[in-house]
Amino acid sequence: MAPTSQPLRGKRRCKKIFWAVFPHACFILSLVIYAFLGALTFSHIEGNRKVNISEGYRKFLQSLWYISKNLSENEEVFKEKIRMLLSTTERDWFVNPKDIWTFFGSLFFCCTVFTTVGYGNTYPMTRTGKYLCMLYALFGIPLMFLVMTDMGDILATVLSKCYNECRKLQSKILASKLCSVSTRKKESETKSRASVLMKSKVVINEPLSTVEVLKSQSAVKRKSIQYHNAEIFEMLIARENEYTKTSRTKSIERWSSCPELERGKTMMSVIENFDKIGKELEKLDVPIVLMVVIIFVYISCAAAILPKWETTLDFQEAFYFCFITLTTIGFGDTQLQHPKFFLFLSLYIIIGMEIVFIAFKLGQDRLIVLYKKVISFCGEKKITPKKIYPK
Repeated sequence: MAPTSQPLRGKRRCKKIFWAVFPHACFILSLVIYAFLGALTFSHIEGNRKVNISEGYRKFLQSLWYISKNLSENEEVFKEKIRMLLSTTERDWFVNPKDIWTFFGSLFFCCTVFTTVGYGNTYPMTRTGKYLCMLYALFGIPLMFLVMTDMGDILATVLSKCYNECRKLQSKILASKLCSVSTRKKESETKSRASVLMKSKVVINEPLSTVEVLKSQSAVKRKSIQYHNAEIFEMLIARENEYTKTSRTKSIERWSSCPELERGKTMMSVIENFDKIGKELEKLDVPIVLMVVIIFVYISCAAAILPKWETTLDFQEAFYFCFITLTTIGFGDTQLQHPKFFLFLSLYIIIGMEIVFIAFKLGQDRLIVLYKKVISFCGEKKITPKKIYPK
């Protein structure tokens, strides 16, 4: 019976782990599928659009032709005219849509849409693409927030456990130091007492009185009674544990005998996992300074790696770009030349947004507590009655 029960337990454990991980994997997988479908759709619609020569492009060519005819002008005036003319250009005049709206470029655009970053360097030009972008954002942004909340719970549990473990370790170290100090003090006290007794030369060899003998016997009896009570208490706990084990085995046998009930139980646990989304994030109580340090280290790591393929960026510009991205501001002033490489770090963007979101949540909670204190303080000042002095 024992060798057959072990594989069954292993299978049950695997099932429990699978159904516990299932909701989280479901959200992440649905976001990945949503991003890939959007990339395929936008690359087909925007990549295959026809480029019409606009009136602005004709005026640009005409003015460029006039400037090129007057090359005899002063060099500074010529440069100024060319600079003014180039400021009126649009990128769409000189770039093939298929070069922008590749699969990786479209995937990067979809990530900037549902993460609400929106750099502005890639945007739909066709009317169909604009309507599709609105529809895509309408469903993609809530899905992204759901994934963020779910992953925020995981990060919150990890951060809270690490923080609590560090606190426990710190308290243990302090306790051990205090114990060592107290033992040293006791040893010094006993040595001093022994030295005092040796110096006093007092010898106590008197026989014990009957009262003292009875007192010692009563103390021994009391100790034995206490020891006996502790034994009884331990036996009761052991019996209760055996009872709970037998009840668990009975319940397992009942679920294994009826697979439909077992399936219903697993489905109920999965539904409970879905209902618990966002609960761990509300319980998180970590210092805001620690979160700021984590964000700084997280952005610094990416700022050190990003210039390896984006050669136009240095550490400071890469740090600024990562901060603007993770806070979903997305000015678009810093543009990536190789977005397909940065897409491999899309997980970095999502996790970084989670960390920033947790920091904002903690800051929001601290602000609410501060506002409550300020309002209660102001209310107490107004409620306090004024002292009326007799005339």
